[in-house]
Amino acid sequence: MRQPGPSRPKVAVVYHFFPHYREPIMRELLDSDRYEFIAVGDRSDPTGGQIKTWETCPPQRFVYAPFRSLRYPIGLQRGLLRLAMRRDLHAIVYLGNAFWPCTWLSAIIARMAGKRVLFWTHGWTRRDRGLTRVLRRTFYRLGHGLLLYGHLAKMIGMDEGFSPERLYVAYNSLDYERQKEVRAAVTPENVQRRREELFPGSQRPMVICTTRLIPVRRLDQLLEAMGLLKTEGHEVDLLLVGDGPERAHLERLARDDGLSVRFFGACYDEKTIAELVMSANVSAAPGKVGLTAMHSLAFGTPVITHGDIAHQMPEWEAIIPGRTGDLFQRDSVTALAGVIRRWTTSRYPDESVRAACYAVIDRFYNPRFQRLVIERALEGKPADDLFWMKADTGGPAE
Repeated sequence: MRQPGPSRPKVAVVYHFFPHYREPIMRELLDSDRYEFIAVGDRSDPTGGQIKTWETCPPQRFVYAPFRSLRYPIGLQRGLLRLAMRRDLHAIVYLGNAFWPCTWLSAIIARMAGKRVLFWTHGWTRRDRGLTRVLRRTFYRLGHGLLLYGHLAKMIGMDEGFSPERLYVAYNSLDYERQKEVRAAVTPENVQRRREELFPGSQRPMVICTTRLIPVRRLDQLLEAMGLLKTEGHEVDLLLVGDGPERAHLERLARDDGLSVRFFGACYDEKTIAELVMSANVSAAPGKVGLTAMHSLAFGTPVITHGDIAHQMPEWEAIIPGRTGDLFQRDSVTALAGVIRRWTTSRYPDESVRAACYAVIDRFYNPRFQRLVIERALEGKPADDLFWMKADTGGPAE
């Protein structure tokens, strides 16, 4: 990690707390040779969600700012007003939640103090109406720019009157370097052995779903689609990686319909997850798809999910229909069955499919690309969605 130095402008990144999956991008920022980044937030998940916290931030680069959840979605965070008045800060990057009053006040004070203010946010995942529209538009205008997760948010923002030069698409990422390292170590023999362990003697193609087993994931639709394919003579194996309150119900559905489903349980070991994902033909997400898409594509496995973008997470944009996965009509079991069939015509994915999946992550959905976008926004350069093609960046990933 690059040590603090007087020659680089200091920038605060404010979150309510830093989840463990934000560690790779935060490490990338801490290593920036252009800015001295510091992290500002709570020390643990204050929302009661029990998400593991990033715990390896150097103490000299961390500022404790406790967060308290009030009635959802409102929350208060102590220390942000004092942060906005710090004279040693060049800029502040806030987690862009319009329902947090302290962020509003801190951003206003920071602007008045001459600091550059950015909001790091999903932005618009759908078009707002009524009071929510007014609230979000007013809040976002407090910033010099928005760091967005996808192009849909940018297009809606432009429709809302925001200049495209202020709308920076930074995408999302996981631990890209670790994923590259792990996937390089997975051999065809590892994949074959995993398949045999999971579904002994089976010659069927395999579908995987890595998620919590909760109703909103609509895994009942996935099993129903499998049943439909079975009646058509096209059987597949399904591996569910995760746990949750729906498990008993899903086990009963699979048993009653005679479906080949393996319940693996929760798994947090990256090498094991890589072997499981790379053993599948396709990753299925009948409900919303988020970081699951990042995980699957990083390991070369295409992703299928519904195409109702008003009810999706920004990561759906990584899916290139026919190349890195497919989109189907939301809540249509027949359509879901159709895309499963399309991606399970052979026992294993084609190598060209794996290459296309890798390419999306290698080019856009990685911490280095995010750092480049954030640094451009801090420098006040206009948002340029093709900047990564230009010679001065060397590309987002090497």
